[in-house]
Amino acid sequence: MVAFDLFRVADGKLAEHWDGHTPQIAKTVSGRSQVDGPAEASDLDKTDANGAVVIEFVEKVLKGQDFSVLTDFVSTEQYDQHHPEIADGLDGLGAAMAAWAEQGKKVVYGTIHRVIAEGNFVLVVGEGVFDVPVAFWDLFRVADGKIVEHWDIVPAIPETLPHDNGLF
Repeated sequence: MVAFDLFRVADGKLAEHWDGHTPQIAKTVSGRSQVDGPAEASDLDKTDANGAVVIEFVEKVLKGQDFSVLTDFVSTEQYDQHHPEIADGLDGLGAAMAAWAEQGKKVVYGTIHRVIAEGNFVLVVGEGVFDVPVAFWDLFRVADGKIVEHWDIVPAIPETLPHDNGLF
């Protein structure tokens, strides 16, 4: 399994936990695994600016589906992709979206529930539809004001939960 785990800490103790997980795929279109790539945060002084870039990207491109502004947010020189069905580069992203449209897949990015940024990494947790109701866990790496790498999982939202805390 590939998972994102998010913890809230209060008074030095774990106070709350959210997670999403999906089966690990042996072969992705990009040839990358779902979990490889840089993992150490850098550019800590750019945390707010990088968070703002990603939020505006999600709002305009993913939610608003305005792909005419894609290169305002995503690097045209490097876009490393870890989603199993998307190849590297803007061409890879476009090809995957075209294939999903041709297959009749409904893809709608809805509510953003959390945005957490540290330096060059920005995590967005949201919900929407990818044929079925899903949680979107999108992790972006930003360099020089542009998105250069993306990891994600898109687990289906269960109809019932074993608790009353909600999924988000």
